[in-house]
Amino acid sequence: MNWLTNYVRPKIRALYARKEVPDNLWHKCPSCEAMLFHRDLEENLNVCQHCGFHMRLDPIKRLASMFDEGDYQSVELPKSVVDPLKFRDQKRYTDRLKEAQTKTGRHDAIVVGSGLIGGQPAVVAAFDFGFMGGSMGIAVGEGILAAARTAIAQKAALIVVPASGGARMQEGILSLMQMPRTTIAVEMVKEAGLPYIVVLTDPTTGGVTASFAMIGDIHIAEKGAQIGFAGARVIESTIRETLPEGFQRSEYLQEHGMVDMVVHRRDLRPTLSRVLTLLMQPVLAVAPEALPVPVVQAEEPRSQAEAADETPAQAGAERTGSEQAA
Repeated sequence: MNWLTNYVRPKIRALYARKEVPDNLWHKCPSCEAMLFHRDLEENLNVCQHCGFHMRLDPIKRLASMFDEGDYQSVELPKSVVDPLKFRDQKRYTDRLKEAQTKTGRHDAIVVGSGLIGGQPAVVAAFDFGFMGGSMGIAVGEGILAAARTAIAQKAALIVVPASGGARMQEGILSLMQMPRTTIAVEMVKEAGLPYIVVLTDPTTGGVTASFAMIGDIHIAEKGAQIGFAGARVIESTIRETLPEGFQRSEYLQEHGMVDMVVHRRDLRPTLSRVLTLLMQPVLAVAPEALPVPVVQAEEPRSQAEAADETPAQAGAERTGSEQAA
């Protein structure tokens, strides 16, 4: 009896028992509701292979997909003040930060890396929407400033990939102050003669849109990304009109001149490679001081005898020619 109970019965139960399937093996597309195997989804950079819907992408995977051969160096970001206003709503702000840090494994909502894209030096700052909605606080402002300084030091292009709901309300006015700070950081890059490119992803809204996200030299958007300042429902309730179809989507903004191009995620690196090759040529060209200076030979002064022999008609013709040249 012990042999049947301890050996035979467990073997039979193991044959007919249901095997538990992990929850993260299959993902449902939010657009077409197709079931996607996690390996196929990762290979396709979190893009549905049925309808082309672009899901949100982890910033580490995004950086690896943008740099040549996935090789880049992480830029260390400065530490910022934590909970300067001692904010508390339903939870303490410090508790929310700890939960987000435990969930994502990073200090805040931005990751910065430097490397080569198409053989051209570039610094990329990517947002993490999973960290408190990618909201912009003091730490994010410091991250953008550090990315700008790194780009200037390395004479590299600055590329920012926002995915944010806007300013972080738990930091109050201090989060709003990051809007002019990030704008100044971008101006520093432009004054250094370096290109600044923005890759707009879903979503890009609020104070991020109202600051550094819309002042790029070139704006590239992913397909179907939501881009705007206020939400569509807020706008409809304010103007009391029905908004057009596709409002605040990347294709709509491209038609109205706010976005330069809309690209598929798999085409992002080749597109950036072509753009940087064109924009970085003046930066990497020979410095003006090294160019040869053309030598202009001055006219030899004429003697008084030659000037006396010259007829009035010849003198008038020479003056007319010099005036036309001037």
